[in-house]
Amino acid sequence: MFGLPGIMGKGVFGENSVDGGRRSNSNNRNRSSNYSNSNYSNSSGRGNKSKTLTYLLWLIGGVCGLHHFYLGRDLQGVLWWCTFGGYFGFGWLRDLFYIGEYVADANKDEKYMKKVDYMVRVYEKPPFSTVRFTGMVVVAYLFSTVASLAIPEDNVAGLSWQWLQIFTPLAAALGVWAVGNIGHETGSIKWPLICAYFIPMVGNPLKSFIFDKWGYDIDESTSFAIMILSAAWSFDHLEKRWRPKNQKTPGTLKRIVVISMCCLLYMALWSSYLYFNAKVTDEDGDEVPFHEALGHFFSSPWWLDVKQSFIDVWQFAQQHGWMETWRQIVSLSDPSGEQNAFKVLELRSGATQTEIKNQCRTLAVKYHPDKAKDDATKKDVQNRFFEVQQACELLSNSRAKRRRRNKQFNEEL
Repeated sequence: MFGLPGIMGKGVFGENSVDGGRRSNSNNRNRSSNYSNSNYSNSSGRGNKSKTLTYLLWLIGGVCGLHHFYLGRDLQGVLWWCTFGGYFGFGWLRDLFYIGEYVADANKDEKYMKKVDYMVRVYEKPPFSTVRFTGMVVVAYLFSTVASLAIPEDNVAGLSWQWLQIFTPLAAALGVWAVGNIGHETGSIKWPLICAYFIPMVGNPLKSFIFDKWGYDIDESTSFAIMILSAAWSFDHLEKRWRPKNQKTPGTLKRIVVISMCCLLYMALWSSYLYFNAKVTDEDGDEVPFHEALGHFFSSPWWLDVKQSFIDVWQFAQQHGWMETWRQIVSLSDPSGEQNAFKVLELRSGATQTEIKNQCRTLAVKYHPDKAKDDATKKDVQNRFFEVQQACELLSNSRAKRRRRNKQFNEEL
């Protein structure tokens, strides 16, 4: 949803924001010079990321942020993993148009870095981006909602855990901070965190005052939205700045540890929600805890049959090999429909042509619509008659094709 290609993406910056972001020429030149010296003046620091490989990773694992991890854009990769491709694939699709800039940024391409240098000279701080601001709001809402849902509603081990709701504003501030620190922009979490906690503290008494004064009730969802919007606004106006380019790149091991911890924490929150709070509604309209429903599913006759089928397939493959197992699977799946046709005709598999013809005649007479005694059974008899006709035709065509193939094979010999 928020691809954020460095700072040069079309549609990210408004044309009317140039004048408001200009600084004095001398200060801009100094900042630009420092920025340039740390980026592309030293060609030995350039990377060697492949655009082709990036597109491939985008295709096979882009919704999980695989291409961002490859390019060293770890924060955006984690967000893609948490939001399933930038909010259910929107950001993943948008990335398709910006992968070239992502790769140029990762490789410190001189032409691209000159564009970055120009933007740093023109703007005192990164200009407003509708896409990025929307991303802050969406991710903040997601993180805070997941954190709130993960807290057990009922007592666990005899204790109430609702006091953990105090961390919900922290999750919202983290969402704002994470999106705000993608690419060449950065900022601290201080003001988003202050706003995330300050708005509920002031909002609750203010809601009571508004209700007493004018009789208007502000619901929790509105208060929640105001908290998130204020946190995003505070970051964009009070924290946002250009990212210093002399920062040390973390090592591979540290990157793996940090990424793994973030992903595990996010999975733990969802797991807590599914175990403690999630409910499944049965056919009678009763709510069953998700973990109980899941346990009942794995002990259900349907799952036990499926499980035993997988075990049988595995054991067969160990004895006969996977190629023979695959041939058996194809045969049992009945792609030609012959097995089902034999079942309809009440014949054993591999019956002779004579047996098939005789059975077709017998069943055609037995299930002929004229044999129906009343209208109630006539429709069932007609359906059965058509099934018999289709089965006979299928087996007749299959045998004819087989005879033609055998004849052609003999002629070639």
